[in-house]
Amino acid sequence: MPLSSMAIGIDIGGTNLRAARISGTGEILDRISEKSAPDPELVLSRIAEMVRRLDSPEVAAIGIGVPGRVDARLGAVLSGGYVNLASVSLAQRLESLAGKPVVIDNDCNMALVAEMALGAARGHESIVMFTIGTGIGGAVVQDRRIVRGKGTAGQLGHITVDISGEACVCGRRGCVETTSSGTALGRHIARAGLGPDVSVDQLFARDAGGDPLARGILEAWAGPLRAAIDTTVAMFAPDLVLLGGGLGLAAHRALARAPALAPWYQCPVEPAQLGDDAGVIGAGLQALAAQTSVATVSLPSARLDRASRAVPGRRAVLVNGIPASGKSTVSRGIAERMGWPLLALDTIKNPFLEVLGGGDREFNRTLGRASYQAIWSAVGEAPASTVFVVDAWFGFQPRQVLEDHLRRAGVEQAAEIWCHAPGEVLAERYRARLDQRPAGHPGAAYIPELIELAKRAEPLRRGPLFDVDTTKPIAFDVIAQWLQATIAADT
Repeated sequence: MPLSSMAIGIDIGGTNLRAARISGTGEILDRISEKSAPDPELVLSRIAEMVRRLDSPEVAAIGIGVPGRVDARLGAVLSGGYVNLASVSLAQRLESLAGKPVVIDNDCNMALVAEMALGAARGHESIVMFTIGTGIGGAVVQDRRIVRGKGTAGQLGHITVDISGEACVCGRRGCVETTSSGTALGRHIARAGLGPDVSVDQLFARDAGGDPLARGILEAWAGPLRAAIDTTVAMFAPDLVLLGGGLGLAAHRALARAPALAPWYQCPVEPAQLGDDAGVIGAGLQALAAQTSVATVSLPSARLDRASRAVPGRRAVLVNGIPASGKSTVSRGIAERMGWPLLALDTIKNPFLEVLGGGDREFNRTLGRASYQAIWSAVGEAPASTVFVVDAWFGFQPRQVLEDHLRRAGVEQAAEIWCHAPGEVLAERYRARLDQRPAGHPGAAYIPELIELAKRAEPLRRGPLFDVDTTKPIAFDVIAQWLQATIAADT
């Protein structure tokens, strides 16, 4: 599939329908939203119209995150909650209307796929996710793969927390969805005698001011969620529990009122990072992954199924950071552990500086641009299946220059390692190495500029990203595991 391929990702919620055109690296290029509805035919017509508005020749496929029980392998909605699409043959009818292949999955699975690729679950192997919205969705990942059972496992919103509790849309009573969803929070507020306009942020403010009524509401909302989390920890022993959805951050904050008590069932609980974008990003990535023969149960990091292709594409690990950020140490550590060739900007440039006797700063920059081009020329001449580690400050040239080099070199996939440290630390490192640099590199006069650069430098964020604070011990084993999951398909 060309690097320019895009997908449309759709997230169906009980309150809103969201859709976005997604790049192959998970970037949202355009987005729209509509109100949801309980009528499945109305929902389908609104989705079709959103697809029509977002469609373009570059769109290769459509992905849809659906609330309720979904058999992703069969492309079938088996049941729903607040929006039940089991009666409308969603995938088949949308394929007919749009003329593009359609992939469907549970909405929380889609959100977790996005968090694994770009968000809070990067680098984790075993994850449980709850999405807190109109209802509660759930997803489970073990060994970086969605747990599906016979097709519909992971319905964590229907963990029973009170066998005599509220009736649930699933037909049972006391599911955590009935106690800890956004809908349930509205009921807690109403039963406490407060008006429907009271927001969760107002509850936190009242609680901070000592209001026992607000505290009681938050405890009633968070306590059953804590019980459900403890249950999943006991079942799956994950290394991370994520709380996503529109109320995920608020639910994470409310859990402070309901701490885990049992020492056996402790696990870090964190808010998801991608917010309401997770569903559309994950759906788009899953749709593209399905078109490139990646099993939809795997992490969609734009990785191709190497067994289905005769010649795998080139891949690159972009170790990015400003001068003295520690990227050379990180690059060497990765290359040694993974057995991949390392190409560093200074490795190309320094021999020329030594032979030519150095030069002024402008000459150094010119030589840097030429060395950068030489790196990608070497990548383009290598066997197609090679994975390269490339060490450079990728912000020293316009972004489009890198994109052009990647395209010409035939790099099919890239992951980024972002190395950073405070400006004062970088200044100390740079000063300590001044006498080790060939003539032509900037001298001590560059240090104030370096400190300022550290304040504004940012990673590329063009695909999977791993953050490395080089003032701390570098967890090379964790980095290697992350690279194995995101880029090393057949090495």
